[in-house]
Formats: sequence, C-alpha cells, structure tokens
Amino acid sequence: MGRRGGLRAGAGFLVLGPAISALLVVTGCDRSGGAPHTAPAPTPVPAASRSAAPGPASAASDAGLCSRLVAHWSRRVLDSGTYGDYQSMGLSNGQYEILRDVVDAARAAQQSQDDTRVDKLIDRQARRACTERYRDGTPSGGPWQ
Repeated sequence: MGRRGGLRAGAGFLVLGPAISALLVVTGCDRSGGAPHTAPAPTPVPAASRSAAPGPASAASDAGLCSRLVAHWSRRVLDSGTYGDYQSMGLSNGQYEILRDVVDAARAAQQSQDDTRVDKLIDRQARRACTERYRDGTPSGGPWQ
C-alpha cells in the first residue's frame, strides 16, 4: 500500500501480469493472427486400397511384418557380427529364434556365395519361417512367444 492508501506503482503489474497470461492461455493465442486453430481434414482413402478383412491385423500382415523385421535384423547382425537383445530389436522370442536360424544359414552361405545371393537367401528364409509361424494367425504361446 502506498502512502495514500492506494496500490504502489509496481503492484498493478503483479496483479495484471498473471491475469493477462491466463487470458492468453485460455483464448489459445497463436502466431496466426488470432485465426481459430482447426485440425486438417483427414485424407480420404481410395476404395481400391481399403481392406475387406475385418480387424486391424491378419495372419498375412503378421507374417509380412515378421519377415521384414527378421530380414532387417539378420543383415544388421551379419554386418556387426554380434546379436543384440531381442526386445531391443522389437522381436518376440519366437521371431528371435527365426533370426538366429536365418543368420546361421546366411553366414554359411557367405562362404561360397556373393552378397546378392545371400540377401535373397535371407529374404526367402525369413519369409518361409515367418509364414509357417503365423500360418494359423498369431502364435498361442503368449505375447513374448
């Protein structure tokens, strides 16, 4: 309080500063000049690319994902010479077993074949093993299997 019973000169700022900040947060000010913020409209999906299968995943997509993951990590293991933790690779225990089998076959093939043939072997073996693993849908041994 000032000498005459009013607020000191700086006290008004102490009251108005937080009030203005709160007002700016509540009104959602942005740098677009005060225009309302709206989310972009979703992009329509062409009818030809929509899946007729119910649910988000199918045995084919699970096997395909497994195959791509195993092939990717097989090449990384061959390049580095060491395995990592299967969980850090995003693999299940069963997928990791497939990875080890594919890498063993690829290492043996590297002795007598060029890189192109080894890459094809990796893709073929990963696809075959993952297709077999997911032939009836997802494995039933638990999520880590």
